[in-house]
Amino acid sequence: MSETDWRARKKADTRRAIQEHALRLIMAKGFEATTVEEIAAAAGVSHMTFFRHFPRKEDVVEVDDYDPLITTLLTERPAGEPPLTAVHRAVRAGLAEVLPKDQETVLIRTKLVMATPALRARNYLNVESTTDLFAAALATRAGLAEPDLAIKAQAAAAVAALTTAVTAWVARDGEPELTALVDECFAALGVPVVRATAG
Repeated sequence: MSETDWRARKKADTRRAIQEHALRLIMAKGFEATTVEEIAAAAGVSHMTFFRHFPRKEDVVEVDDYDPLITTLLTERPAGEPPLTAVHRAVRAGLAEVLPKDQETVLIRTKLVMATPALRARNYLNVESTTDLFAAALATRAGLAEPDLAIKAQAAAAVAALTTAVTAWVARDGEPELTALVDECFAALGVPVVRATAG
């Protein structure tokens, strides 16, 4: 492993440790009652290290790498796939990569967002950001410089389906598996259900 790879892995490990300790404390005490100093102490880092990874306390709950992962997977889908099918397949591929190692973290984070008014209000902005990312990726697949109205509508529908699936998953405390709920919600939009994660 090169020094650059080692540093990147160490940074990722530190960030993951901070987030895991933060989520545990926030679940026990509540978002408002948990301080950055408490999170940093639990993770064994300074509060300055916390802020290098998460500029605001809200970020330790909100921030993840899932949207960039899914948009990358989306731009790699075959050009002939219908837009909503491409998003569905990209989401399934992303879940197959994320859930085996991060399912509990995803569930806890989403529960916290839904249970914390300040985070829930900010989540609307995150939904808009995700919609814009999906729309940009769909435009790229279509050879357009920017999304047209149809692509914006397709991206909004896809994000609505994904959000509905995640909300139902959290409400049922992680049952059934999230991929099955995603399939069900995209099927409601007329997307054919797949039985295995497409590559």
